[in-house]
Amino acid sequence: MSHTGQWNARLNLFEDDDGTTKARVVLDTGTTALTGHGTAHCSPTDTNVPEIGDELAAGRAMRDLAHQLLNAAERDIQGMTANRLNAREPLGWPM
Repeated sequence: MSHTGQWNARLNLFEDDDGTTKARVVLDTGTTALTGHGTAHCSPTDTNVPEIGDELAAGRAMRDLAHQLLNAAERDIQGMTANRLNAREPLGWPM
């Protein structure tokens, strides 16, 4: 079973006046779009290094997106499992 595909991700970063960095990553699979969100806050006692805020916010947005993808896959597997149990076929795709 050969399969290839291409999914596109777009990551946007925004910094508020209060030092909060927000990130939004949108994954477009061609049939579905998922959006992950993340934030980072600079402590008033820390030196403001925008790159660190960007990294934290982006990483958290991607982690949010990863959880959404895994949850979607789990739901799809459960749907297939229910169909296979009715048909008495062997199960696969362990999580």
